[in-house]
Amino acid sequence: MAKLELFAPKILRFEGGFVNDPKDRGGATNMGVTLATWRQVGYDKDGDGDIDAEDIKLLSKADAVKVLRLNYWNRWKGDQITNQSIAEILVDWVWGSGKWGIVIPQRLLKVPDDGIVGTATLFAVNNVNQRGLHAAIFQARKVFIEELVKNHPDQLKFFNGWMNRLNNFKFIAL
Repeated sequence: MAKLELFAPKILRFEGGFVNDPKDRGGATNMGVTLATWRQVGYDKDGDGDIDAEDIKLLSKADAVKVLRLNYWNRWKGDQITNQSIAEILVDWVWGSGKWGIVIPQRLLKVPDDGIVGTATLFAVNNVNQRGLHAAIFQARKVFIEELVKNHPDQLKFFNGWMNRLNNFKFIAL
């Protein structure tokens, strides 16, 4: 079974520290945790009565891994995916693109694309050709990124980074 402990360092390596790029739709972000996400699962780290960008600046690696587990790894039920590289490419997609990181893989697997990872989705993930599934997810995510930039040209500045990140997800058999 896949393990978050193997995946978390990869996410943290990709993410880096605090940024608040006006073109980044995520807004204030630290180690990949957006302000909107922190407001859902976090707390007022600086004790000033609100959760804002100043709190995001104070996030620790432990905070980021907690968010990763609660909001993304558990959403994909990563602990129940048999192949580590499949779990990683799936969880990273939902981490970066929200529900599309579940809905599009569900379409590839020909299960209901409801954005909820249930029994049918997990069965399909674990019981298809793993190398073929990884390749299909990789290709679908590449197309997703290309379409996003085509439809939102202001996001072009992030394209190379997104593709470099995607290219780091290699298939490794069990």
